[in-house]
Amino acid sequence: MLTYGWVTLYAFCAGFLLDLAFGDPLVRLHPIRLLGLGIAQTETLLRRVFPKTPQGELWAGGVLAVLVPGVCFAAVFLMLRAFFRASPPLALLAQSLLNWQLLSVKSLRQAAEAVYRPLAAGDLEEARRAVSAIVGRDTEWLDAAGITRAAVETVAENTVDGAVAPLLFLALGGAPLGLLYKAVNTLDSMVGYKNETYLYFGRAAAKLDDALNFLPARLCGALMVVAAWLLRLNHKNAARIFLRDRRCHASPNSAHAEAACAGALGVQLAGDACYFGELYRKPFIGDARRDIEPRDILRAGQLLYLTAGLCFLLCAGIRVVILLLVWR
Repeated sequence: MLTYGWVTLYAFCAGFLLDLAFGDPLVRLHPIRLLGLGIAQTETLLRRVFPKTPQGELWAGGVLAVLVPGVCFAAVFLMLRAFFRASPPLALLAQSLLNWQLLSVKSLRQAAEAVYRPLAAGDLEEARRAVSAIVGRDTEWLDAAGITRAAVETVAENTVDGAVAPLLFLALGGAPLGLLYKAVNTLDSMVGYKNETYLYFGRAAAKLDDALNFLPARLCGALMVVAAWLLRLNHKNAARIFLRDRRCHASPNSAHAEAACAGALGVQLAGDACYFGELYRKPFIGDARRDIEPRDILRAGQLLYLTAGLCFLLCAGIRVVILLLVWR
């Protein structure tokens, strides 16, 4: 008999394989796009309801940070349960498709390779245009090394929220918990800024995102060290830089994967960067054992894939344990 626990395990595997095969599906009703629309509309409503004071914005942002992920979790949980009661294969299909859309392993690598191709051909203008699609910093004045560094950093950092964290939450709680994580992650990307508009309103979302990524970021760094060893990169240096530089970022989670990646490649990442015309001073991550080169983008993509694969195997094992202990 196909139990709900087995459905969740099969859907977990199917979602990962679909992502590796086809990448993130660009569809109008993509869950993350719908999430973004829902967050924007809810923000507008809450700003009307709560007073326009620091305390009022803190309360409004807190309600948003609880309401959106909570509704996402409950809606998907109830939907999948209803599908399972109607037809277990239907629940398997629905959960597999949803899991697929919560992962972005192949699309992240494709976006990085879109930077590499013009960069390798010497077309800096096209490379700047391509990298501007995946980074938040100003790119118009970046040279070849700056473009490469930005692309490598993005691949490393997004290995956490595009692969490791979703896989971990999908393993622990299926699509409902996976979507809850992506809801928090999307909230942080939309309102988690320390500017005049979101300093108070976005604080709860930013703190919640930090909490949910605490374990995945550290797990990602450790798995990337193992991936570096399997790829015959400098895994000893990856481990050294990971332990040394994983806190070299204003965010408590952002530098872990970057540090492991920088160490594995033997290059220096991060450093000062411009955002919206303003220079931000940031510490370097890693040691410049050699100059960074365009092919490091491809090497970062290899680290991404193997780190995701290792995480998938680990999380599949976790899902099997949960299945045997809870759903037997």
